[in-house]
Amino acid sequence: MARMPNPRVLVEVLRSGNLRARLRAARDGQAAVRLQLVAAAADLGVLDALVGGPVSTAALADRLGAADPNLLAAYLRVLAASGFITGEGSWALTKAGRAVVDDDQVRAIYEGFGGYHTELYRELRPLLSGGLRRRDIEEQAEVIARLSAVLEPLLHDLLTRTVRERRPRRVLDIGCGAGLHLAAMLETAPDAIGVGVDVDPDAAALARRTLSERGLADRASVEAVEIQKALAAGRPGALTDGIDLALLANVIYYVPVDERVELLRAVARLLAPGGALVVVTTVAGPQLFSRHLDLLLRAQEGRMELPAIDVLLGQLREAGLQPDPPERIGPPGAALSAVTAIR
Repeated sequence: MARMPNPRVLVEVLRSGNLRARLRAARDGQAAVRLQLVAAAADLGVLDALVGGPVSTAALADRLGAADPNLLAAYLRVLAASGFITGEGSWALTKAGRAVVDDDQVRAIYEGFGGYHTELYRELRPLLSGGLRRRDIEEQAEVIARLSAVLEPLLHDLLTRTVRERRPRRVLDIGCGAGLHLAAMLETAPDAIGVGVDVDPDAAALARRTLSERGLADRASVEAVEIQKALAAGRPGALTDGIDLALLANVIYYVPVDERVELLRAVARLLAPGGALVVVTTVAGPQLFSRHLDLLLRAQEGRMELPAIDVLLGQLREAGLQPDPPERIGPPGAALSAVTAIR
């Protein structure tokens, strides 16, 4: 029978130090362990290896190329204690583990926040000491594209409403990522054709797959191209002028600050008279994620930062566009805003 703690010991624990801060630290610590634990599972391929059914430790070690089965077993027990797998010696996915495998957005969240998002803080000392800046935009482009897909439900209403109001015949998605926004616009405008561009070939491939899976490949093309260079050089293949509706969704903050007006001006030149550019972005604000993302951007090569909404409106006007009042997207307190600007 378990023995109850001495009441006086409990009183001493309650009186010593800052109990609330300790509990918060313990909770945050366990959440951090859980995040890194699942990120490691995705990186190792552990969860994928269990999709077909229970697998023994020895078989998993063989599949994963693990030279130390005992260390692997210890890791698997931690993964089981967190609820993502079950078993001892013969391991199987739980409902939580299957969600990571079956829902790519869940997986991307673990990969992104267990990877470069939190890696930033472990590397902050050398960064502050003048070390090399981060290159997440290039090195993590595929994960960034998958993470951006998490926001698609928040943008879906805005995009479909805008498409219905404006009835575009030609749409453009700059920094199209996985292609979900481009697909939403084309599905809402069945007579429209579309172009998606993304600097990363892997992200462009994701977009092509999305469009193909939704039966939209015959009405859209996707190009892997750096939009600033392409516009400065003329126009890439399918990217022509006469665009009725263009989208910059969570892209503007990846453009160095001193290049933003020129990019917006170049996009404006692609628009048909009366055409619209919709800029969706996390904006600078007091929210934790907004502050975090701004720090992450400032740690990159090139002068990047989150835009303040008034600054963004001024840049759109300087580019020759007439912005409507900004619209907040998402739940109360969210730092995500959209601005529609007309040529």
